[in-house]
Amino acid sequence: MLCFVLAASLAAAPAPRAASAPETLIHIPRMDALQGLTAFLERAGQPAAMLRPDVWFAELHPFLSLDPRQPDTLTRAGIDPASPLTLSLLPSGRISCTRLADPKLFQERAAAMLQTANPKLTEVKATTSAGLTSVLVPRDSGGDIGYALKGKEACAFASVSGGFVDDGQGKVLFKEASRLVGQTPKADARMGKLPGSLYVSIPKRGLTVGLDGSATALQVEGTGMNLPLPAFQSSGTSPYGTVMPTGLLFSRARLSPAGMSDAMDHVRALLQQVCPACPQAELSSITRAVSGRLTGNVLLAVDGVRPRPNLRTPDGRFFASRQALVAEVKDPAAVKSALAPLAKFPGARVLEEGYALDLKGGTLLLRLQGRHLALGNDETVASSLLSVVPTQGAKLPHAVTFTVDPARVASGLKQVSLMDVVADKSLAGIFTVGLELGPLLSRSKDIEGWLDSLPGGGHRFSSRWTLPATP
Repeated sequence: MLCFVLAASLAAAPAPRAASAPETLIHIPRMDALQGLTAFLERAGQPAAMLRPDVWFAELHPFLSLDPRQPDTLTRAGIDPASPLTLSLLPSGRISCTRLADPKLFQERAAAMLQTANPKLTEVKATTSAGLTSVLVPRDSGGDIGYALKGKEACAFASVSGGFVDDGQGKVLFKEASRLVGQTPKADARMGKLPGSLYVSIPKRGLTVGLDGSATALQVEGTGMNLPLPAFQSSGTSPYGTVMPTGLLFSRARLSPAGMSDAMDHVRALLQQVCPACPQAELSSITRAVSGRLTGNVLLAVDGVRPRPNLRTPDGRFFASRQALVAEVKDPAAVKSALAPLAKFPGARVLEEGYALDLKGGTLLLRLQGRHLALGNDETVASSLLSVVPTQGAKLPHAVTFTVDPARVASGLKQVSLMDVVADKSLAGIFTVGLELGPLLSRSKDIEGWLDSLPGGGHRFSSRWTLPATP
């Protein structure tokens, strides 16, 4: 019975006609089923030009202009609008495979377009052998372009320009396209486990994502085997299950013992970075002792970004956002004892329920209140989190749940200036995101999602980006 179930699931899974070892793979099971996703992109693209469908659809084929929103752009090229499209991106170029409704019409349209790639050619001639029809054209600007066709399957390719020297990559892509049209594509089990009208896969990173949407929401769900995330427990009861989301980022999580240890190692490294005068051996001893006395239930809140933060130093970046982390402890007395050495750290102040470390960029706070330990860089955020911890917990549907306030994210991104990028090039990506997506984020309603661990060390994740009902 299990074999039949597995066979049925694989049969229903998307079957991309994918090249060998692509860097990125994009698969659309049906080009006429993208209306929901394109509706979101059209609306999101008004304030964020990089999300406009025209930008993405221009990359679907090496030499044909295809727009799944307009089926006639497909039928005029002899392509079946109800068929799949698979785009394989490789270091040497790209291959786009489609199913044809009219092979002859496709050849006529392809010949006209390929003629423009090399005006010196008087005619684009196709070669047919053993049922395989193919064209290879050297581009006037360098590199090769063409297609392979067998029956109603066509794979078009274009190599990355190697200048005016033939580097042979075009012939490699030509051979791969010829192989692809002659084989039955294999079902992709990872894609088959995910909902979506469009799939993106990055094999080397073990990442597969399914996307779908509507005019008001984008749904993203995926799996990753090499994500920089700790291991989580299965869904279960959390003491923070009923705490209401607030701030720029709000998240509840249930970490496994190994995940908790990894998280505390990250905390230790971060504290060592912002407090270089803190004794490293004692800091490591404290974090190990505390890590072993945590249940794995944690609550994270980032309220927002401070005005004009100093983003050019590690301590400045640490204190740029107002944030706090609350973790449930198994043995409050043992944790209190483990924290005692903090009293002798440079800049330390003993508080009624914990300690404060006065550092160069601000003050780091640790408070132990009952069975909950708070670590934060803002007194208001830390105290607020501790004050709303309920007396009874609630079951979480997933190991991690999170909410994001897009407007606060947009406001925070504005704090990254061009001069910050000049001083630290690592901030260029954040600065670019602010320019490109900031206007869309400021008009968005909310972003929410969840994560779970998978057997073998991977993760499954889901996120929903919602826009207001009316623009």
